[in-house]
Amino acid sequence: MLFFSWVLSLGCLIFPLSPNFFQGGSLFRLIHRPNNLLDEKRRLRMALDVARGMNYLHNCTPVIVHRDLKSPNLLVDKNWVVKVCDFGLSRMKNNTFLSSRSTAGTAEWMAPEVLRNEPSDEKCDVFSYGVILWELCTLQQPWEGMNAMQVVGAVGFQSRRLDIPDNVDPAVAEIITRCWQTDPRARPSFAEIMAALKPLLKPVPANQAPRQRVQQAEG
Repeated sequence: MLFFSWVLSLGCLIFPLSPNFFQGGSLFRLIHRPNNLLDEKRRLRMALDVARGMNYLHNCTPVIVHRDLKSPNLLVDKNWVVKVCDFGLSRMKNNTFLSSRSTAGTAEWMAPEVLRNEPSDEKCDVFSYGVILWELCTLQQPWEGMNAMQVVGAVGFQSRRLDIPDNVDPAVAEIITRCWQTDPRARPSFAEIMAALKPLLKPVPANQAPRQRVQQAEG
């Protein structure tokens, strides 16, 4: 049985592939399973993998906008490398904005302008990426306990965002916050996201304390 889906791998679109190639399954399944053993560095590397794949799509001519970027659409291979797949809602960007009358994607990961059925561009993928990065940091499911219509109302019309825990690295929290800007023009490109993530994967010198949120205890 062949797995018929577009998969981005090393700058190439491959079709079709055997599902056995992706022994880790989806990123969603991996990070939300009980007794998750993925350490922080591995999760950051996974985030960088996704950013690389999306950067490739957004630098195609014309730009390819995925429009359904979410952790269930990311596959993990036997080497723990994450691949972008499932381009069922993708569009070629020939104009400034894409127009869609459908919010057929998954609301928990979708940008507010898409939830409102407004014209959107590739920056809608950046918003979705922010949700994936939040998942990788928190190991929680986005908007758990809310149905799709509640998420549409909260994100699309009330400008609500997922809470970022205080124990998330401030540098990563800043990337997430920038991805979730209401104005798509204020969101970073994937090249900028990659540039922000790469330094976080470098070994910390022995004489340098790890970056963390410092909270002064009172009393």
